Amino acid sequence: MSDVEDYTGRTGRNETREEQLDRNWAELLQELRVLQTGVQILAGFLLTLPFQQRFETLDGVEVALYLANVVVAAMTTAFILLPVSVHRRLFRKRLKETLVSSADTITKIALGGIALLSAGTAALVFDVAAGRSAGVTAGGALLGVMVVLLVFVPFRLKKRASGKAAPLPPGKAQ
Repeated sequence: MSDVEDYTGRTGRNETREEQLDRNWAELLQELRVLQTGVQILAGFLLTLPFQQRFETLDGVEVALYLANVVVAAMTTAFILLPVSVHRRLFRKRLKETLVSSADTITKIALGGIALLSAGTAALVFDVAAGRSAGVTAGGALLGVMVVLLVFVPFRLKKRASGKAAPLPPGKAQ
């Protein structure tokens, strides 16, 4: 029989707390890599806009929306980089649990930034291409979809999973 405690409860993984934290950290890093790619694509798109001839024709609202998107892109990039900075500061300090916990919170904030950035970029593109009402509609609709996908769906999945009773081991009666 193994003397390693199972810290994950329902999953049945046989890992130490340190192994669990290492796995969680690796999973968070992988998620941040995916987020980083999305932010880089949107930020790159935004950074090319001022060099386009049509940029000079933007009205005040469109320029403000553009600049707000650039700020959100920069801040989201900073949040995606923050766990790496925290890791560098906490490296070899035996604070892996603090690192994983803070990186989890930071990643959730970065997801919110990507939702805002996606909606803001769509609003800007639709505003320039099809008019103000189309921009407001597209941005609002995409923000609504992002809230459903990033907040409501995970909440429902967690609620559904917690409502299921764990199966009893073979030979055990209720």
